[in-house]
Amino acid sequence: MTEELLHLARSAPKERADATRNRTRVLDAAARLFAEHGTDAVTVDAVAQAAGVGKGTVFRRFGDKSGLVAALLDERERELQREVLSGDPPLGPGAPAPQRAVAFLDAYVSYLTDQLELIRLSETASPGARYRIGSYRFWHRHLAILCEDTADPDHLAHLLLAAVDADLNTALRAEGYDWSRIRAGVRDLACRVLDETSSSP
Repeated sequence: MTEELLHLARSAPKERADATRNRTRVLDAAARLFAEHGTDAVTVDAVAQAAGVGKGTVFRRFGDKSGLVAALLDERERELQREVLSGDPPLGPGAPAPQRAVAFLDAYVSYLTDQLELIRLSETASPGARYRIGSYRFWHRHLAILCEDTADPDHLAHLLLAAVDADLNTALRAEGYDWSRIRAGVRDLACRVLDETSSSP
């Protein structure tokens, strides 16, 4: 399990020092502008101007605004991946699979709580964008492995991840759901599904 997940979590190739400096300047500017104005109000042009680089530099490196968002989210995602691979149980190794799955979904709700707007933009940049993101493949594989004793682990992993979809949770927040209610609902769903499927013949 660990080798497969480590492969999915493998770090990006090394880059030149000047490219690293430009990347840092662009991401710092994007984070500041997104925090001040919200993601919808910020353009790639504005990020490039604030970073002191050409618009072409931003487009070549990140593609578009959703690429900027994905890069900003990358470090937090890597931190969660590290906790899954080598952190303390139950999120990390050493706890029963159902407990690890519930702990992961609980940790992911915390991630949503901190970064909901950016995650939503990343996941809805184009049709199906959520399922092409490398981190989604990692989360899905992790849950599928933890659900390997169920009838269809791959499908169940997608269903569990649907509960932490950023677009869904943005809509729930707009309807007045607070994060404690969302967290409790996700936890209850996971516990019920995993208990029920683990006891199935």
